[in-house]
Amino acid sequence: MIQVIVLNGGSSSGKSRLARELQGVLADPWLSFSVDDLVDAMPPALVDGGDGIGFGDQGEVSVGDDFRAMEAAWMAGIAAMVRAGARIVLDDVFLGGAQSQARVRAQLDGLNVLWVGVRCAPEIAAQRELARGDRTPGMAELQAHVVHEGVQYDVEVDTGSTESLECARAVAARVVS
Repeated sequence: MIQVIVLNGGSSSGKSRLARELQGVLADPWLSFSVDDLVDAMPPALVDGGDGIGFGDQGEVSVGDDFRAMEAAWMAGIAAMVRAGARIVLDDVFLGGAQSQARVRAQLDGLNVLWVGVRCAPEIAAQRELARGDRTPGMAELQAHVVHEGVQYDVEVDTGSTESLECARAVAARVVS
């Protein structure tokens, strides 16, 4: 039985909408958390400063040791909730590709995880990014491919060519209740 669904894709690839659609189509209740929740919860000193997370003018993202420490604690909390009986959809951006997946995999060790690649053509993600207005221009295009490098998935969806609800149904078909 799947306990955690990890959605990995670049900025504006459609992960958050897919997570909401999954909550609607899955038989049991699922909580949804995003790496954006972690960033939003961080103290200002760790966002765009210090050794936390920084966002460059061209859309580049840099992370430091303080961010990694907070990320590890957050992931341990996610894993603890799953071990306590919650089912969770985790919306993430594997900036380090396979290395990022390895960090998440280690935190979720012993849990049944469905790994989902959320793809979207860079130009579509860039259009979504512009429409959102809350992202640094260029982030979506920079992340569109690099977040998938070396990452192993159980299922992949393309939100640029397929409606979010259909993508959610494809993922849900892989979840055994």
